[in-house]
Amino acid sequence: MLFSALDSGLQAHLIRTSRERSFSDGQIIQQRGDAADGFGLIEEGAVRVGQFLPDGDFRAVALLGPGDSYGELAVFANKPRIVDAVSRGESRVRLIAARPFLEALGNYPASSRALLGALSEQLQDALSILSGLRRGTNPERLAGILATMAGDQPGPSTIAITQQELADLLGVTRATANAALGELQRLRLVERGYGTVRVPNRDALAAFALG
Repeated sequence: MLFSALDSGLQAHLIRTSRERSFSDGQIIQQRGDAADGFGLIEEGAVRVGQFLPDGDFRAVALLGPGDSYGELAVFANKPRIVDAVSRGESRVRLIAARPFLEALGNYPASSRALLGALSEQLQDALSILSGLRRGTNPERLAGILATMAGDQPGPSTIAITQQELADLLGVTRATANAALGELQRLRLVERGYGTVRVPNRDALAAFALG
């Protein structure tokens, strides 16, 4: 995430000058069309990012957790937000105002360069996911999504996500997502838990996603 790419001094300054808010399960944090007056840093809990459909259902495109940030792109573009954000369970989010952030960023040129690198990496990940969603079987597509969510840290990782949220990210029904997840478990690429998916080996999962 972009916030983690910033200089530690700038991070501390932004946290010190920001405000924290608590949200209950299902509470809307931001909506499409809102002014990009800042971005959020998740301190506790999780936030689903996506869009509300005309029938009122929410279609998630990302599930973010502690340490993740969101909304920076709208700040840089200075345009209204194009996604909704909803609290998943109880959460605490630190709201960092746009103007102080942009003004402070000018004093940290190394952070500006780091942000360009982080943005490039996000774009590469997005293109990789889009490419994967256009080809391959449902288990392969799901493996690509889970491998991306697992991150680049070595060793096993655990992703807090429900089967319905996986279905939303994959763009299929819950039954189809469950079948794909079952196939990954049969291949010992993942281990299912209650509201979690454990990835024993992220590289093996990513290799399977490539077919």
